[in-house]
Amino acid sequence: MPKQFPWDAYSDQPHILKRALKKKLRKGHGFDYLKLIATNLFYFPYLFLKFSLKSVGSISSNNKSKPNKTFDKIEPTASKDFYGLCVNLDKGEAQYKLVEELGVKSLQIRVFLNDIKNIDAYVKFAKGFGEDKEILICIIQDRKHITNYELLAKDITTIFEKFKGIANEFMIGNAINRIKWAFVSMEEYLCFYQTIQKIRDKQFPDIKLIGSSIIDFEYHFTIRTLFNNYKIKYDKVASLLYVDRRGSPYSTQMGIFDLKNKIEFLDTIVKSSNKTENSIYITEANWPLSGTAPYAPTSEKECVSEEKYNKYMLEYFDIARKSQKIEKVYWHQLIAGGYGLVDNRDGKLRKTEAFESFKKKVSTKLTTPRRNKLLLEANIRRKLT
Repeated sequence: MPKQFPWDAYSDQPHILKRALKKKLRKGHGFDYLKLIATNLFYFPYLFLKFSLKSVGSISSNNKSKPNKTFDKIEPTASKDFYGLCVNLDKGEAQYKLVEELGVKSLQIRVFLNDIKNIDAYVKFAKGFGEDKEILICIIQDRKHITNYELLAKDITTIFEKFKGIANEFMIGNAINRIKWAFVSMEEYLCFYQTIQKIRDKQFPDIKLIGSSIIDFEYHFTIRTLFNNYKIKYDKVASLLYVDRRGSPYSTQMGIFDLKNKIEFLDTIVKSSNKTENSIYITEANWPLSGTAPYAPTSEKECVSEEKYNKYMLEYFDIARKSQKIEKVYWHQLIAGGYGLVDNRDGKLRKTEAFESFKKKVSTKLTTPRRNKLLLEANIRRKLT
């Protein structure tokens, strides 16, 4: 990564930027932030009211970090493809065997635009998982490609061509509301996405584009990316919906927003926009593990034991499934010392309790009538497209 955006190899993310650098990067983007504020002043009250009316009776039901008994009775519906997993090129070929053991079919792979010279290595890595996988390619941005549309068009064309027949879904951008990930404003992202969509529309009409990849419960950014005058359309909406700083998925933020209500509010926003196809992927979620610094992506205060990690992961999956609003959840990630299903510290691979639980979840066969109906509808949609 460029010196301006140094990479933390321990936690697989950029380092936090210094305040002075953030201020320098934001210079000249004042009008972009005014658009963000204006859009939310207009849409947020309407969307929140719409969500509140839809969720009346359950909006404040989970105020003690405990499951909602009424919600808990809902029969979950999902296929095994609902369970996704993030895998990384730099974690090596050991992931092939682990993925097969888990039985997971939905995989997410990061491809870095600033590493385009090594694109063939990413392609080879993706192919190594076999032809029976549904692969989502996550396009990781950098400042060069954000500010140079010609370079972006050239390199995204290369990526689309290289992954032809291997992957059909591409997530455009990652954690775009964090300046350390290189986007300074939502306007930069919208132009970035629009440039890529033009390439897709002209040359690769069968490819599905997924955005806007907002991390955490910061839906004012989501609203700006879904309500604007740009000529864009998201085939699916991506959300990096972490709730780890609250502990349990049943814990609330701002009094009423547990994971269930965060999903309900996101669904309201998505379905109210004409920029989407009303389908949501949660593309990242996990909990940091206690005692794993510097591999843990947060401070020790937010970290949990492996037992709680396993418990919270299972709760997260169940809540997302029962909501019937989420098409897939990609767990982040397979191998990572501070937050993964497999601990690779000290040069060894150690499967955690959560690894075994994930495997059981994927192998569980759901035979409910509702599930069968959803699968039939999904098959019909695939044939039509």
